[in-house]
Parts: sequence; C-alpha cells; structure tokens
Amino acid sequence: MAIVIIRQDNKIILWKNALLKANSTLKVYSYLEDHPKDEITMAIIWKHPPGSLSNYPNLKCIASAGAGVDYIFEDPTRPTNVPITRIVDPFLASDMSEHVLAVILAHLKNLNAYRLNQVENVWQPLEYLRIKDVTVGILGLGELGALTASDLTRVGFNVQGWSRSKKDIKNVNTYSGKEALSEFLKSSDILVCLLPLTPETEGFLNKDLLAQLPKNGYIINVARGGHLVDGDLLMLLDNGHLSGACLDVYHTEPLPQAHPFWNHKKIHMTPHYASVSDTNSVIPQLLENYKRLHNNEELNHKVDMANGY
Repeated sequence: MAIVIIRQDNKIILWKNALLKANSTLKVYSYLEDHPKDEITMAIIWKHPPGSLSNYPNLKCIASAGAGVDYIFEDPTRPTNVPITRIVDPFLASDMSEHVLAVILAHLKNLNAYRLNQVENVWQPLEYLRIKDVTVGILGLGELGALTASDLTRVGFNVQGWSRSKKDIKNVNTYSGKEALSEFLKSSDILVCLLPLTPETEGFLNKDLLAQLPKNGYIINVARGGHLVDGDLLMLLDNGHLSGACLDVYHTEPLPQAHPFWNHKKIHMTPHYASVSDTNSVIPQLLENYKRLHNNEELNHKVDMANGY
C-alpha cells in the first residue's frame, strides 16, 4: 500500500514532508515522479489534472485535501467505484467565519470605497451602517455555514440561514427547501454563499435569485465560482439594485486579466484565500483514514456520491 499526492499548486513537497514527519514508514509519492502505480491505494488530491486518477488500478480511496469535492465530480475519467473523502477541519471553518466577518464590517463602514477614494485623492465622507441595521443571510448551513452563522450572532448580527434540508442553529432563523427561498432572500441585506457546488447549485446566484434581495443588497461568494452567473451580477450592480459584492472564488482561477471584475468599483476581490486547509490539522485525518483502509474499516468523512458532497 502507498499514497500518491496529486496537486497542481507547487505544494506537493510540503504535503509529502508533512505526511512523512507524522509517519516516517509511509510510502508517499508525488504523481510527477516515477512511482509504482499498482501499489497506490490512496490518492490525496487537490484540483488534480483530469485523467490522472485513472492511472491507479488498485486505488481504494480518493481523499480531497480540502472541504470541497466538486472538482472531483467534474472529472469524467475518475474511477466511479472508489469512495471519496473530504476534510472536516475546524480551522477551515473558523478561518472562513473570520473572513466573512471582516468583509461584512468593511462593507458596513465603507472601507473599500474609502480605499478607492484615497487612490484618486477624493475626500468624501459616506453614510455608514451599524450591525443592528442589517440582516445577514447564509446560503448553505454545513460545517462552514453553521459556524459562520453562529459566530455572527455572537457579534450581534441578526442572522438567518437557508439550506436544502432543515437545520437548527441557536439564535439563527433557518429556512429550508425551495418553497422557503424567496422569503429568506427578501429579508437578507447581505447574502453569503457557502453552498456546496453540485449540478443543482451551479449558477444558483443568477439574476432571478439576486433580484429578490432588498434594494442595495450586498453579495459575498466564498463557496465556488460556479455558483455565480458573472454577467447577472454585473447587470444588477450596474443598474443599482445591488450595492456591491466581495468575491473570493471564480470560474477560472487565477481570474483572467481581461475579466470585468478586475476594474469594477463595486466589486472587491480576494484570490481564493478566505479559508485554506491547515496541513498540520489535516494530516491526522488523512492518516486515520489510511489506517482504516489498511484494516478494511469504514472511512471517516465519506462523500455522499448521490448528493456530491
């Protein structure tokens, strides 16, 4: 049995060293080096090259190195009979919550507008909002969404959440199902997308949905670029229905230089770094599942293949 690491972000050596530091007896390979493909039983991956998973005849587990797994389902050549696992990392959730809080406070106090004005030597005081003035709506109440919602309530925000199935979160007004979506949207002054990306949620943030938000609504997308219809967002920003957006994720990453988001004054961009898996907290989960694989035991954090998350 052996592990292969498949990534395209120059972090293979970092992950390999972390695994070997935790257990020096492991057989761990980069997919870029010569390695015995028939010995590989676990692939630890992040946004792998399509087709690369089909090289391992004895693969028994595809382990995403992050919380997201949508990119795996987008690979039509992946072995469909191999279970997929995902990371459940408390740092991932708390980092996301902190990012969302920072973005919301910057929006309420006009910090992004003031930064643009500074560059242009413009002195223009702007009316600001207070925490009590807005309702934050969270789309998606999984691990990240639930913690973000709870943390925002502790700061004093009025928070509501929507998910496919009913969730109960203290001090959070929750909605579920398509029939409750419109009611949720019409009272969400700030909308935070933390949905999983599935065929059902692709293009979810479109003009029909975003137009149901209150006038001057604000959008934060920290889930996946595929949730957003870019042109619809631009239209609603330009016609004044939405006051702005903060985006951390995009259809193509890095975002192409010609994309209109770069120079739009109502859009604040971050480079898909709102929340990143911490290697030291993730490695024990991966090694536990590798041990379970050895012992023919049930894997932790398995992905529901039907739902795609």
